Amino acid sequence: MSIEVIWLGHAGVMIRCNAVVLYIDPWKVARSSPKADIILLTHDHYDHYSPEDIALLKHGSTRVAAPMPAPEVTDVIRPGDRLVLWEVTVDAIPAYNITKAFHPRANGWLGYVVQTGGKRIYHAGDTDRIPEMDGLNVDLALIPVGGTYTMDARDAALAAEDIKAGVTIPIHFGDIVGAREDAERFARSCSRPVQVLDPGGSYILS
Repeated sequence: MSIEVIWLGHAGVMIRCNAVVLYIDPWKVARSSPKADIILLTHDHYDHYSPEDIALLKHGSTRVAAPMPAPEVTDVIRPGDRLVLWEVTVDAIPAYNITKAFHPRANGWLGYVVQTGGKRIYHAGDTDRIPEMDGLNVDLALIPVGGTYTMDARDAALAAEDIKAGVTIPIHFGDIVGAREDAERFARSCSRPVQVLDPGGSYILS
């Protein structure tokens, strides 16, 4: 069974496995994008929680999970929670800054480990390198590298070693902060396998 992971740009990701379509932090999505069965939001900053994009992607039975209540949210979840939707299991992982004030730990904002098709995919959310990453042992990790609000390339490379992913894809660059050079610097610094994608690019897990 293959799983397609598409980086939409910034922190947005789409995951397709069998007939299930899952989005994490969709923002500036194309009007032709496939409808979502599941939408996961990491926190309520405008570039991660976009009511306009959610409205574009939703259909009648779409589930929207987030760490905060909102009109679009069907499931409010907290760090440590688990949500099972169809054949997808979602574990809520803390995401926060250690030395910056943009994403306080007290807010309870999230990253996610998505388990589907026999694979584990980690989207770190907006975060620094934190102890909760250690030993997640996932097949694929998507981690921010743009700096300012999140890890920079150097800290992201250290985090990738903590996570022990089969493959890591850098995200959270090329829009508000960060550039492709940050992703390439991350790839050069990282001891784990890395795949740098262009927006709209995909990676197949099989």
